[in-house]
Amino acid sequence: MSGQFLGLLIESLVAILLMLTIGYCVVLNRRLGHLRSDESSLRGTIAELVTATQIAERAIAGLQVTAREADLTLGERLRGADKIGEELTQQVKRGEEVLARIVQIADAASAARPKGETMNGARNLADTAAAAQAIAQRSRVQASAA
Repeated sequence: MSGQFLGLLIESLVAILLMLTIGYCVVLNRRLGHLRSDESSLRGTIAELVTATQIAERAIAGLQVTAREADLTLGERLRGADKIGEELTQQVKRGEEVLARIVQIADAASAARPKGETMNGARNLADTAAAAQAIAQRSRVQASAA
């Protein structure tokens, strides 16, 4: 009898182990099901990420083109501004030369008149020349600031 009891005990132990194995397989099957559903959602997320990356690459390419165009336009405008600045500088120099001639003429006219004689026209001319010099100086300051 003890042999039958030992056999029954071993078979019961094997049956319990089989039940535990079946229970563990059920748990593993559920976890695998969750992983499969997570995998499909992860694939969807990856697809969205790839799409967003492609859109971003196209946007970056567009920005690069826009930046190049802006650089070219800005370069052209700067070259134009430099030319205008040079022209203004030359015009200011010419104006100063004309003003210097006017001052020389006014000085010569005042030196040529007799000492007791006053010439309102020459004095007005000298005042005009001084005002013109002040304007030329302001123009030089503005041209150098630009």
